[in-house]
Amino acid sequence: MEKDFKKWHKDKEIIHNERPRLFFHEREIWFCRLGVNVGFEQDGFGDDFLRPTIIFRKFNNEIFWGIPLTKKEKDKKYYFAFSFPERGKNTAILSQIRLIDAKRLAYHIGEISKEDFEVLKNKFKALLP
Repeated sequence: MEKDFKKWHKDKEIIHNERPRLFFHEREIWFCRLGVNVGFEQDGFGDDFLRPTIIFRKFNNEIFWGIPLTKKEKDKKYYFAFSFPERGKNTAILSQIRLIDAKRLAYHIGEISKEDFEVLKNKFKALLP
């Protein structure tokens, strides 16, 4: 599949200059404008380059660590499978954690349970040296 970097760069400029920062909390799941990325980095999809993302760690009202989600079920070291009512089964791609500006948030779609979030945090911590 051909990546449309030109369209994404135009959209990214609009996001940077015109989008407001939305209010968010840890554990929430949002569709984020992750864009078109290089190589195996997770891309957004559709016209707005969206991908569901867990708010893993909120640093302030502007930035957070986000973990992108996929519908593909994977039970490996760098993945965490869970379900939430709004979308059913999802898998967090722990190796793709990234710093995200709140301007990239599009809309809230749900949240991961407190129990699953604790397991996710522990699984992430286990990846660190």
